[in-house]
Amino acid sequence: MEFRILGTVAVVTETGELPLGPAKRSGLLAMLLLRPNSVVRVEQLIAALWEDEPPLHAKAVLQSHVSRLRALLTAHEAEMYGVRLTTQGSAYALQLPETLLDAHRFEELVALARLQHRPADTVQMLREALSLWQGPALTGTVRSAPLEAAALALEELRIASVEGLSEAYGQLGEHARAAAVLRPESVAHPLRESLAAALVLALGRSGRQSDALDHYHRTRRLLADELGVDPGPVLAAAYRTILGTPSVQAPPQAAFASQPQAQAQPKPVAGPVDTVPPSRPLSGEPADGTRPDPSPSPALHSPPSPSLEAAAPPGAGAGTPNAPDSASDRKPRTHTGSGPAAAPYPEHPATPTPVHTPAEHPTPNLLPRLPRGFSGREAELGALDQALAGDDAPVCLLAGPAGVGKTALAVHWAHRRPARHDRFPDGVLFADLRGFSDTPAPETPTVLREFLLALGVPAPRIPETTAARGALYRSLAAHRRLLVVLDNARTSAQVRPLLPGGDHCATLITSRDRLGGLIATDAATPVPLDPLPPGDAAGLLAAVLGDERVAAEPAAVERLAGLCDGLPLALRVTAARLAERPDGTLAAMAGELADEQRRLSLLDIEDTGVSAALRLTVRHLPAPAAELFGLIGLHTGSDLDRFTAAALTGVTPDEADTALGRLAAAHLVAESAGGRRTPHDLVRLYARTLIPEPAAEPLGRLLDHYLRTALAAAAAAHPESRPCCALPADIRPAVAVREFPDRAAALDWFEAERSGLEGAVAAAAGAGLHDRAWRIALLLWPVILLRVGDGWVPLLEQCLASAEHEDDPDAQSRARALLGWVLHEEGRDDEALVHLEQAPGLAALAGDVTSEAIACVNLAVALNGTGAHDRAGLLLSRAVTLAVQAQHPPTEALALHHLARHCLDSGAHEAALSHAVRALDMTSPDEAARRVLLQTACGEALAALGHPDDAADLLGQALRTAESAEFEDGVSAARKALDGLPADR
Repeated sequence: MEFRILGTVAVVTETGELPLGPAKRSGLLAMLLLRPNSVVRVEQLIAALWEDEPPLHAKAVLQSHVSRLRALLTAHEAEMYGVRLTTQGSAYALQLPETLLDAHRFEELVALARLQHRPADTVQMLREALSLWQGPALTGTVRSAPLEAAALALEELRIASVEGLSEAYGQLGEHARAAAVLRPESVAHPLRESLAAALVLALGRSGRQSDALDHYHRTRRLLADELGVDPGPVLAAAYRTILGTPSVQAPPQAAFASQPQAQAQPKPVAGPVDTVPPSRPLSGEPADGTRPDPSPSPALHSPPSPSLEAAAPPGAGAGTPNAPDSASDRKPRTHTGSGPAAAPYPEHPATPTPVHTPAEHPTPNLLPRLPRGFSGREAELGALDQALAGDDAPVCLLAGPAGVGKTALAVHWAHRRPARHDRFPDGVLFADLRGFSDTPAPETPTVLREFLLALGVPAPRIPETTAARGALYRSLAAHRRLLVVLDNARTSAQVRPLLPGGDHCATLITSRDRLGGLIATDAATPVPLDPLPPGDAAGLLAAVLGDERVAAEPAAVERLAGLCDGLPLALRVTAARLAERPDGTLAAMAGELADEQRRLSLLDIEDTGVSAALRLTVRHLPAPAAELFGLIGLHTGSDLDRFTAAALTGVTPDEADTALGRLAAAHLVAESAGGRRTPHDLVRLYARTLIPEPAAEPLGRLLDHYLRTALAAAAAAHPESRPCCALPADIRPAVAVREFPDRAAALDWFEAERSGLEGAVAAAAGAGLHDRAWRIALLLWPVILLRVGDGWVPLLEQCLASAEHEDDPDAQSRARALLGWVLHEEGRDDEALVHLEQAPGLAALAGDVTSEAIACVNLAVALNGTGAHDRAGLLLSRAVTLAVQAQHPPTEALALHHLARHCLDSGAHEAALSHAVRALDMTSPDEAARRVLLQTACGEALAALGHPDDAADLLGQALRTAESAEFEDGVSAARKALDGLPADR
């Protein structure tokens, strides 16, 4: 609900204006609003509602209007807003919060504008004040002397405020805008010399000298014709200024002049408006029935502080009226349109008296209590010392994940660091912005109100609007050395209105978000906060559990720090649980936390814990990022790239990358090399609790993404090889498929995605998608061969189980052949032969000749290791025959290579040389490892056949190739063969 008198008298609610009825009822309301919260006698109201002699029944008519007005307010629940129309003997009073009255807000903004040190803030305050005017004051009421007097007083203040606005524009150098706000007022009040003078100066300074001179001469003639006087000193001085002639008497300082001046005495106006604090009337006689001061100031609700006393509007020269008192200027109070385009202002001293002095108010300190058990962080404390040093209003952004201890660090620094006390002797302001909280974030006006109260502004003098509060806050902070701590900020926009003014204040912001916008617009210095190292974690635990208990189990402390991801929040919860178990060991607690199914629940206690902190972070994510985070729990690896994220969410890689960036900004994932993002273990565990139901579709998209990409990577790593499997018939369409420019890029992808691919096999088998499980496992063969000793057996056993579940003999053959090869390389020949013996038959059953050839090679190699050389030789010869039959040179080269080795071992050196040379001829130069092994075999055969020099040349070539390719096994084999050559060759 809002009450308006700056224009048509009205009561406005959310549904629109209330129907006040006839003009006398509007006049009644206006008289009550001019003296809010004060009694107005019946005689005063009757005098205002009847211009001539009131009728005998005037009191009854008045009572009727009061009754109807009261009923109207009651019907629209005015009491809910604190509004009541009461009867007090032979008087009435309208009780209401004065913030509901437009005239009160107008006066408040006018008073606030006096405090501003920046013309831009003055302009903002005055424009906001003048925007409250909707036309001539008290429009829609009856014509009577009391209401006319009040309307003229309000108009006087408005005009003075317009002059103040023009002065502020002039200080900004915006003289054209100053002229624009002055011209309509000068036209409406042509005899007001202060308006004419200000317009002459504004026109001249904006480059319109001819217009300025023309306006001066028109005003001069009008003064002579209407009043018989010459221009006074103000207008004359403006004229000389435009002509470039030094003024004999400089014009008085305007409303917002940059130099101090004496306070002007208020000039009488056509009707009184009391210049009193807000609790006193706006116009008419005082509540006690005494007559008003015959020469009140035109200001409304002038504040009690000396710095806020209203001054008179700019005065005219001798014989020049200062108020619109001619008959032509006294407009009837009917609504004639909107008020001025810009805002109003009265004069004031240029340097306002502070709202309070240090002697009156203690140095503010809004910091919460010092956090207990704070440990370490010396590097970060030093970074804060450096970031918040200097006199250029530094802004420091302390950012990190939930539970990492940002608030504790900020508060500890603000309490304890000597740098803070030396730099900010005028105090510390602190606000919890609750950007990531269960409770709603405080609105900016609320925070500004708390800051203003702490800075000594009395509650009744705190402005109502956000812009006004912000301007006053910046004005007060400009002369102080303050530290402002804004804790738990969510966005840059939430922070900007709370940044202090002046060059001697500093701002420390904490956030779970990186707030890159604040870095860009306000040059904020980021200080990232990482998890605690084990040493600092030990100190935190010791603060709760005692040094002796923690020092007794150093290994357990380190393990606890790792299981808690180094998060102080998680460590404090752990310490709290241990404190409840004085006989429990830290190692036992670490064992409990190692269980991923229980870890999050153990790290929550009452309303505090990791899950609660992460929940609040996720709640404030934008929808795409929140959806991706909810699906990260399905991801099977330790980190992911944009293609994997796109597969999970079903969006394009670019869209997924944007969502990943948002998660990184919120410190839910960490950025690593190659554009990959890694969630910490606790974050991953929490994400798993958010997996949507059903999750089959996103999991299916992830598996199909891995299947397509692994197939492309295997083809890039070994372009000479045939695919080991085909895509399933029901594979989902791909939004985008990653491409690999060369073998190195493909192998790098296999290495980076190993955990994800292995996890995908397990997830596929667990979901009953065995056709995906065995395919993904087999497609890892390029990296399995490269890292054969890296523990692939469990993966390949699952591969075989899924192939058997699908009853696919070709898949079973390939799985057993690869599994048997790995077991053989691990020295487990007995286990290897169980699988290798079955692989050739299964391949033959499937009709895959190439697969059968490879199975024979693998079986032969294992048999050689057990001493079954004759059978191994037959299997290798058959493998060569099968490879020729399949017309697949790479498989033929593979079989010939192993056959050559077999011949070397059995002493058939000529056959070995023949097989090795034949295999070398069909091996691509890109296959460096295979060529090194074949060259080495050729060299060994040549040496055995009595050609040491040729052998040395070939072995030296093999060694150089192996070293260039960083093929360590090849380097060892070539060097060993070289060392075996005769020294005197």
